[in-house]
Amino acid sequence: MSIQSFPPSRRHGYTLQIILVLVLLVILAGCIWQASLAKSGPDLVLWSLACLVAFTPILLLGYRIYALTRGNYLLDREALTIRWGLRIEQIPISDIEWVRSADDLTHPIHLPVLSTTGAFLGVTNHPDLGKVEFLADDRTKFLLIATSKRIFVISPNDPLGFVQDFQRIVEMGSLGQSSAQSVFPSFVVIQAWQNRLVRSLWIAGFVFNIGLLVWVSLLVPSLPDIPLGFLSTDIPRNIVPGIQLFLLPIISITFSSFSWLIGMTQYRRPILRPLAYLTWGFSALSGLLFLLGVWFIINTPSASILQ
Repeated sequence: MSIQSFPPSRRHGYTLQIILVLVLLVILAGCIWQASLAKSGPDLVLWSLACLVAFTPILLLGYRIYALTRGNYLLDREALTIRWGLRIEQIPISDIEWVRSADDLTHPIHLPVLSTTGAFLGVTNHPDLGKVEFLADDRTKFLLIATSKRIFVISPNDPLGFVQDFQRIVEMGSLGQSSAQSVFPSFVVIQAWQNRLVRSLWIAGFVFNIGLLVWVSLLVPSLPDIPLGFLSTDIPRNIVPGIQLFLLPIISITFSSFSWLIGMTQYRRPILRPLAYLTWGFSALSGLLFLLGVWFIINTPSASILQ
């Protein structure tokens, strides 16, 4: 029997997650715009915090979209393999005790915190079943996979077909003994950190961004106004309060965070690791370029007339 694929439905999950990302991007753009107009330290700090509040969920939603794209449930005579983003769970058929619909439970299962359509992820406890791990996208199609260690909740687009194929496999018997495997996102991060090149790129990016933030923090008190552009006659234009120099480390850190997440999704596949190296390399380089940009702004001769 060949490997049977039972992917999640995805459509409703994509719709909700993408709408949330677009809403947060609009809010983030508005916060950045307001920060660029700030004329005092408290105003800039307030809008910078608002940028951070709007930006952080975007990273989470971006990973959830990636995880949903990669989500799949693969069934063959040796094992059930659950793939969800960087999370992989391979369960030998002999370790599966039963498969049933979540609707058959006497006590309903509690959903993980921050779960939404397209991303029911996390671990909860059930009074009858014990520990339950969710790797699903559609609560109307929940199936429970019971093992001796924990219960897994999945949501194949065709739950009935999945149950029928599982029963057929059990009746046919396993061809061999497959080994259990559990891979968590944290394992991929640790694996990447053990690579000397990756570790160097991460440290370089971190040092450049933190160095930029600290440097700008020390510079701002002595910069009443700064130019963000120059005319062909070398006369400064776009004169803004020096406090707005804080926008540069904010943009740099935002870009680096996105780059780190994208690189992680690439690194897990050996064939894409060169792209991960390039992504993290450009991220570190961008941090250096932002440092050079600040140096250029404060050391350009034309800017000295503003101080």
